[in-house]
Amino acid sequence: MAERIDVTLRINGEERHLSIEPNETLADVVRDRLGLVGTKVSCDAQVCGACTVLVDDLAVSGCTHLAVDADGAAVRTVEGLAVDGRLSALQQAFIESAAFQCGFCTPGMLMAATVLLEEDPDPTREAVVEGLEGNLCRCTGYEPIVEAVLAAAAIGRGEAPA
Repeated sequence: MAERIDVTLRINGEERHLSIEPNETLADVVRDRLGLVGTKVSCDAQVCGACTVLVDDLAVSGCTHLAVDADGAAVRTVEGLAVDGRLSALQQAFIESAAFQCGFCTPGMLMAATVLLEEDPDPTREAVVEGLEGNLCRCTGYEPIVEAVLAAAAIGRGEAPA
């Protein structure tokens, strides 16, 4: 058994001190140790995007990103998108656009789209498609997801969604 390592993670704005195994992934830590099960694990190979979380505002694959490498970092999970119990504009747009079916990919899509909208609050359709290309969905055909991201961008600009 490997020696445990003490880390400090700022998870969704809350500082957490943990003793972890050196080989634990960030997805394992947020799901199994912190109970934030919105982050999904599917491929375990950094291919599908279901496990996407933000580390210091960069999208990473939680299934392959070692938790020890996030020591001292700000980590956002899908649970951190809502503020004071209110859904973010992006989460609300996903609901209103029916941008999910089974919902398994939704947390990763939301996190990837969050980074996209933070970097470019007025993306083109092509930019949204490109920004989500690392996230797989087997149910929706992607169009409702792209529409939801564009609707959230419009709301962020103070416009009515198209």
